[in-house]
Amino acid sequence: MTLDDKMLKSGEQAVFDLRALYQRYGYAPFKMSKFEEYDLYVENKDFLVGDGVITFNDTDGKLLALKPDVTLSIIKNSKDDSKEITSKVYYNENVYRISKNTHTFKEIMQTGLECIGNIDVYAATEVVLLAVKSLEAVSEDYALDLSHLGVVSALVDRLCVSEADKKKIIRCIGEKNTHGMKELCDSLGVDKNICEKLSALISAYGKPSSVLPKLRELNAGPEAEAAIDELEIITNTLAKVGYGNRVNIDFSVVNDMSYYSGILFRGFVEGIPEGILSGGRYDKLMKKMGRKSGAIGFAVYLDLLERLDAHENEYDTDILLLYEDGADVCELMHAVTVLAKNGTRILAQKTVPDGIRYRQLLTYRNGGLEILEIGN
Repeated sequence: MTLDDKMLKSGEQAVFDLRALYQRYGYAPFKMSKFEEYDLYVENKDFLVGDGVITFNDTDGKLLALKPDVTLSIIKNSKDDSKEITSKVYYNENVYRISKNTHTFKEIMQTGLECIGNIDVYAATEVVLLAVKSLEAVSEDYALDLSHLGVVSALVDRLCVSEADKKKIIRCIGEKNTHGMKELCDSLGVDKNICEKLSALISAYGKPSSVLPKLRELNAGPEAEAAIDELEIITNTLAKVGYGNRVNIDFSVVNDMSYYSGILFRGFVEGIPEGILSGGRYDKLMKKMGRKSGAIGFAVYLDLLERLDAHENEYDTDILLLYEDGADVCELMHAVTVLAKNGTRILAQKTVPDGIRYRQLLTYRNGGLEILEIGN
């Protein structure tokens, strides 16, 4: 049995396509419980996307939570192997979060992958490539924005300011707020040279071939140079396999530096105003959870793809087929089967339902089909 694309909503189709994609690259399925101990999320609440966790008491009185995140569960249940190997897993799981649209709890299907272990440049490049391919599986019009916390931290760590003020500076970078950055630097007495370099990060946007040379001109030190080298390897590799025009460097892609390190990325598709894919390297989270391994991964937020369905499903059915009482059931079913053979959506009714949108209105009379109307 095969499933025609027209039978599936964008999110549902993506689950099948992405699962096949990840399996081709050697990623194994990872299954987990719907809930975890609440302490797991309390200890890492800043890592979670959004606030709000649904909790309940187990039969032994232990406080459990419906999982709002998959990555934390995978880390908790994975082996901490220090050998020269990586554990590669993908998942299709429901998570439970507060909806951005309705502000109520919502069950969200999420898919993604995690690569845990000895993360070298190849492993990082493979994950970024799969992120690009994931976007391609969802839409023909897509882009991936890349940044690297190695460049950001090389500058921010020079500042003799509090951790709270460092977070404010990083927020300015993420918001592309050059004016706010300069005002903040002035109020904190930050060296103007460093402030100019931080402001340069905000304006550093575009294709890698034009942005990477500008990053090197910052002369931000060995850590930044190593980060730029990694960005160059990854973007050159993506270009070589045909995705160079889909990738941009954009340092507004930043995350909490107490959890993340290294490469970060966010994916977009036409028709949805926010990122549908987010990922990066999170070695600091691994260390915080007592792990020696490195890790990199991403998630695709399938609930956002519902917006694509809203644009694409202009009609409720392709063909509305009207038939009369006493119609020959065998002949009528044969006609419906023939019409539906190539994935066309058929709705057979005796009368036209209120408010229905159709591409064609057909009627079945005396063993034959007649077109009554095209579109409505």
